[in-house]
Amino acid sequence: MEQVMKDLKSQASKSTTPGKGGLTPEIQSRIGHQLRAMYDDVVRQGVPDRFAELIKKLDAPGTGSNENGAGGSNDNNGRD
Repeated sequence: MEQVMKDLKSQASKSTTPGKGGLTPEIQSRIGHQLRAMYDDVVRQGVPDRFAELIKKLDAPGTGSNENGAGGSNDNNGRD
């Protein structure tokens, strides 16, 4: 990723940039492709097992998420 950023910076300095601080359509497109590739990689990794187990526990009935007085994380210190 660091090399991609260096390439984009060098390309930006070579190309004519429209307006002050703008990016050319080519650079915007390259950034978009890189972001999509990174996002796809993260999605492919999936949810770690420990997070999946925690989500199951939180979704289980009787966890107190909707019950009054359970836990304390939902306490609003007397404010409504």
